[in-house]
Amino acid sequence: MEATVKEVEIEKAGMVLKLLGDKTRLAMMKLLEKNDCCVCEFVEIFQISQSAISQHLRKLRDVGLVKEQRRGQWIFYSLNKDSETYEMVLHILEFIPSQDERLKDLEKQGLRISCN
Repeated sequence: MEATVKEVEIEKAGMVLKLLGDKTRLAMMKLLEKNDCCVCEFVEIFQISQSAISQHLRKLRDVGLVKEQRRGQWIFYSLNKDSETYEMVLHILEFIPSQDERLKDLEKQGLRISCN
């Protein structure tokens, strides 16, 4: 039986591709493919301000690519598997090199979850 590909409206696909055209957001999405991450972890990984990270995440959340979950005082982000563009995004991420080394470096520095 042949797998069916879920089609996405051209406007929605264009919006997603435009967002993923930013290398920081693309790397964030690759990290979120296998991990839940907090804003503070992205700040350490990308060495940019918390407000810049929050803006990137807001854009990704607003189109439904990521979702957030509060755990105590922290908010963790993950890929939104219920998004209509989830399959399309997964296919794109297949071509992106693993970013797991960045998380391993954070762990070595003791910064894996360092939200205050």
